[in-house]
Amino acid sequence: MSVPMDIARRVADAVLYEGYLLYPYRASAAKNQVRWQFGVLVPPGFTATAEHPASVTECLLEGATYAVAHLSLRFLHLRTRGVERAEDDGYWPVQQLRNGQRTYLSFDEATEREVETVLPVAGLLDAPERVIEVGIPGDRVIEPIVASSGEVVGRVVSEHLPLHAELRVSAELVPGPYDLVKLRVRVANTDDWKSLGAPREQALRHSLISAHLLIAVTAGAFVSLLDPPEWARPAVETCRNEHTWPVLVGEPGHRDVMLSSPIILYDHPDIAPESPGTLFDSTEIDEMLHLRTLTLTDEETREARATDPRVAELIDMVSGMPPELVERLHGAIRSVDATTDPRPPESLWQEGDLQVPTPWWDPAGDATVSPETDSVTVCGVAVSRGSRVRLVPGRRRADAHDMFLAGRTARVEAVLLDLDGAHHLAVTLDEDPGADLHRSHGRFLYFAPDEVEPLPDDASAGGSVSEGSLDGEAGA
Repeated sequence: MSVPMDIARRVADAVLYEGYLLYPYRASAAKNQVRWQFGVLVPPGFTATAEHPASVTECLLEGATYAVAHLSLRFLHLRTRGVERAEDDGYWPVQQLRNGQRTYLSFDEATEREVETVLPVAGLLDAPERVIEVGIPGDRVIEPIVASSGEVVGRVVSEHLPLHAELRVSAELVPGPYDLVKLRVRVANTDDWKSLGAPREQALRHSLISAHLLIAVTAGAFVSLLDPPEWARPAVETCRNEHTWPVLVGEPGHRDVMLSSPIILYDHPDIAPESPGTLFDSTEIDEMLHLRTLTLTDEETREARATDPRVAELIDMVSGMPPELVERLHGAIRSVDATTDPRPPESLWQEGDLQVPTPWWDPAGDATVSPETDSVTVCGVAVSRGSRVRLVPGRRRADAHDMFLAGRTARVEAVLLDLDGAHHLAVTLDEDPGADLHRSHGRFLYFAPDEVEPLPDDASAGGSVSEGSLDGEAGA
């Protein structure tokens, strides 16, 4: 497997299992009662929700007259798992069954599916739409639950229902001098299942879940749809993508693999090298999920293990992680790529005979910016480092955290200027006992100039707030 495709599959796997099960990873947790939120292609006959039966991917290929497209449709196939207790007259469905130290739960799982096809791009041009039928057979497996005495006390019945889908692939030359080809792939659920008034849980058994496409090309290159070159922008604007988000994947600079994802991503996404393995929530912090998983009680851990085999593997990974890997989860500092330096060449400084660029994000790179001495005028008062202010965040925002900060007094630690020319104030709270520690580590709270009120130098720290001073402001 090539390096770009290896990276692409790591990212695609994260998309495939995003939200599969969420901490605390237990079937009984409220957040795990409504599942499968991304990339669900339902049967055309199911209209009880706003979910769609198809997705459309349109992307551009450069110099692709002789290219070969490798398409991989990947998705999850729902597998129901029901636990039944053995009785004199047969088996009866139950939510849970204990057999010795092991717990069996009725809970749905999923199986990875992948359908691949290879198509020469030239064969798609000026030709009818190519249709690739996708058929996944169903199956039913019965596993007996046997007590230590040898008695059969129950059974687990697992079942996949058949799936039916299709890929419709076409390509066309884009008018103009740039030798561009527009590739179009429509993924559709073609299952004829219909059940008036059926709940979503039944429709999911006939659905493609977390469906996405990996498209690789040889002898050609994709054009970024997020940041295209100016000459390609008019052609990019003609691309129509429905219920999917195509981005370049692989090493930065490579343009031979594209991931059409049901989740919004940026070009060349990757999994952090510090990440120890899948935690089913790529929007969360690995360290936090690791620590939270370790806090599960023995009973909660038993239930989590019984919920899904993948969760059992997750718990084993977390509990067996060596200290040096745990330490890596605490954080990492990455350098900004020097190629992102937006300054013109004349701004580079000389060191002997060698041109050495000062990073554009370093305040030392711009002599006109000095966070420690710059000031900004607020209500006619110059506010700079050392100035004291009262926080009134309700003018711009009013989340739960701001409600606790409204009316507090603070010390300005720096006046910052962003790339858009907007000022921001870095502050520490007067009454925060850890202010000195935050100051030494450079960890501040940030507010816009119109979210603070200047205070006179002799105002007492943590002073009370008069009722009129915040009227219509913090509570807005």
